[in-house]
Amino acid sequence: MQVALTWLLKRSPNILLIPGTGSLEHLRENIQAAALKLPDDVMAELNKISK
Repeated sequence: MQVALTWLLKRSPNILLIPGTGSLEHLRENIQAAALKLPDDVMAELNKISK
């Protein structure tokens, strides 16, 4: 889930993510996605897959 959230955040600064969460642990994981760094090649592959 963190990779998906990170990809969306880096794809466009105009995206507002509102992921659901059922627990405090899940909320913490969602927040950590903002700090995750995806290499350029990974971003490129995810962009390719999304098309």
